[in-house]
Amino acid sequence: MAAASASNKVSGQSPVIAYTGDGKGKTSAGIGLVCRALGAGKKVAFIQFIKQWRVSEDEFFDAVAPVFGENLTLYKGGLGFFEAGAMSAKGVSKAEHVTMARKTYDYVLREAVSGDYDVIVCDEINNAVHDGLLSIRDIDELIEKRSSKTTLCLTGRNFPAKLKAKADIISDIQKVKHHYDDGAIAQKGLDY
Repeated sequence: MAAASASNKVSGQSPVIAYTGDGKGKTSAGIGLVCRALGAGKKVAFIQFIKQWRVSEDEFFDAVAPVFGENLTLYKGGLGFFEAGAMSAKGVSKAEHVTMARKTYDYVLREAVSGDYDVIVCDEINNAVHDGLLSIRDIDELIEKRSSKTTLCLTGRNFPAKLKAKADIISDIQKVKHHYDDGAIAQKGLDY
């Protein structure tokens, strides 16, 4: 990791940030980064892999989008959670998940290369790679080809160990305790 950081200091490249681990708060950290960047007058894209359903942050983003206008881009590109060998969200096939992940990735890559954004948050992209919907090479390409002015934030469990040296900031959010373990169901406004 030190090599990437030293390289970015010399090259002027914006950082790569990964929020990973099995704890709650990875998407929330990405949204916090969006809020901070927008507050600083930056142009931001929040792009979701995996998630297709409407969640409370969608309501928030709908409310603030008119305030930030062209400085905020939102893109939802998922078909639900996928688990190899198990039934996926609403019976969606692996091929359908792969097609949607690839479409979302192509969108992210195009925007990251463009230099039009100061910050791009790729929510749940790590899950898409871990589940075989995208490859480690895809994230590597995204890191390498992005504009030098674009900070890239990658969220989700299982950030690829092979890419740790290419990230400048990695927060490994670990679960100490979660009410799901006691049978609690997800609560609107807290968990989604």
